[in-house]
Amino acid sequence: MPRELTTRIVQDPSDGFRFLPHLTTEAPDLRVSFDVLGGGRIRARMSGSAVPALHGTEHKVDLHARPDEVHGAAARLRARWKSEFVDFQPVDDLGRPLQGRRRPYATTADLSAEPEEELRRIVADLARSGESLLFSTLLRGDDEPTKMFRISLRSALSQEGLRVRFDSDLHLPWPLLCTTEDSTVPATLEVLFTRFLGHRHQIEHTGDAYAWIGPPGAAHQRPTVSLNHDVHVGGATRANEVAKALTEGTEYTERTTYEELVRDLGKPELDEQLMYFWCHGEFVGNVPEPPTLVIRLTDGTSFDGHTVRELRANYRHGCFRPFVLLNACHTGVSAASADRAFLGSMLIEHGAQGVLGPQIAMPQAFAAEYALEFVTRYLRGAATAGQITHELARDFAARYRNPLGFAYGLHCGMDARLDRTSGGKA
Repeated sequence: MPRELTTRIVQDPSDGFRFLPHLTTEAPDLRVSFDVLGGGRIRARMSGSAVPALHGTEHKVDLHARPDEVHGAAARLRARWKSEFVDFQPVDDLGRPLQGRRRPYATTADLSAEPEEELRRIVADLARSGESLLFSTLLRGDDEPTKMFRISLRSALSQEGLRVRFDSDLHLPWPLLCTTEDSTVPATLEVLFTRFLGHRHQIEHTGDAYAWIGPPGAAHQRPTVSLNHDVHVGGATRANEVAKALTEGTEYTERTTYEELVRDLGKPELDEQLMYFWCHGEFVGNVPEPPTLVIRLTDGTSFDGHTVRELRANYRHGCFRPFVLLNACHTGVSAASADRAFLGSMLIEHGAQGVLGPQIAMPQAFAAEYALEFVTRYLRGAATAGQITHELARDFAARYRNPLGFAYGLHCGMDARLDRTSGGKA
């Protein structure tokens, strides 16, 4: 008679390959790579359904620009957003600040009551700088291969609604870059907004190969989230509403100190689906050492990418797969000579699905409004981080005439989504 034999599995012949997440990830419509080679050369490549396939070759060119030059232009663009937009101060004929209009673009998210021509002029200047960085600095050159690459990329980016991945050794503010101006169309404020890549496309920046090879994060009936914050930041904003949104229907953890944060990050299993940071961020360091991005919670102790590496180095296969919203100044930026110390990069290297953060010193009023919208939509589990980031950039521009949504950069995570078990409610 047949009988059931006892089976005992003593080895994993697949060696974990069933967990490779890139095997099930949808390819982007456009993938643009900028690799920094020996001698400071930059090699550009481009592929995807948004560009025509070439017979017997590929879209590839060695550029004339050099990394230091490109990073310098990117730093200038970010600085212009801070000085010309965030810190914009209207003055009277004598150069005195206008009463009732103290830094109007920094004190509210809704700019619909601000003079349109004044706003249009500033956005036009920023769009010109964003176009120049991409086409006149990074992709400059009159040789035929560079011209063909530039024309092909310009054509692809002129489309709308693409999923774009910049897989690059150059860390640039991609959503703040712009398509070429169409001289046949009046440059209204609405037209200017549509030139920004953050308005036109879903965008993510990647760089490291095989940043995470391991099992995907587990779904939960109730989303597991955390608020990691400085309680003194944003008291006059909607920060409290964001905190409340994080607690509704979730398994919620709040951390306010460095000690609490390192205690939990030092555990092998930290099974959170969304980590939200609301605090100050800045670059610190002494010349000639490269600056390091740090954030600080209520106790003011510096937390940086090195800290993440120290805490998670031995837990590469532990349970740590959150999407991270780093809502602190500059947390979407990496220093030109210190990319490995970039906080977002370290979180991704050690398991985070993606990191979203501002590329500039973001006004607290707008940052809180943005976070409230993002957190609310992401916790529903119906849309990916890439879709939500793109929607918010367009929504704030359309409803509030505010382009600061373009200044949030997504480092990986375009396809990150909050998964629930079948018993969960969206």
